Amino acid sequence: MGHRLSKIYTRTGDAGTTGLGDGSRTDKDSLRIEACGAVDELNSVIGVLSSHELRQDIAAELNRVAHDLFDIGGELSIPGHCMVTDQQVERIEQCLDRLNADLEPLKEFILPGGSTAAALCHQARTVCRRAERRVVTLARGEEINRASLRYLNRLSDLLFVMARTLNHVDGGQDVLWQRER
Repeated sequence: MGHRLSKIYTRTGDAGTTGLGDGSRTDKDSLRIEACGAVDELNSVIGVLSSHELRQDIAAELNRVAHDLFDIGGELSIPGHCMVTDQQVERIEQCLDRLNADLEPLKEFILPGGSTAAALCHQARTVCRRAERRVVTLARGEEINRASLRYLNRLSDLLFVMARTLNHVDGGQDVLWQRER
């Protein structure tokens, strides 16, 4: 591991730039920093969700997700660096299949809500979609690890299925959209 921070403020960003992991500097509102920030925000929402009492398998998967998201942030902060692999995407898909197998097929649209943990899963899902959009925008002009983009796409699906699972585990139900109110 490289240098550890011993001092939190450096004053080097006071002019509106920030340092990347490769030592270069970029504007704080660059597409790369927007993508890094969106992934960091997603990881923070995952942290809030993980602070709730969750089923052990979901808690364990969210812990792995938090580490994966930190890796994606590392990739984004070091142009050309790759850490996330197709195996991590496959792990997400396997978890998705396992959790979804116990759920009733969807017949209606679902609104965010239900239990607190399920609602937080829905919030994480929407933040994940934003992070994915930011990475897609970055990828239009710069090379990024495509496995990370696939990972974020699958993760939003996983968070949706986790929300449904948490609602059913808590004895509740999904909040269904009602066309005719």
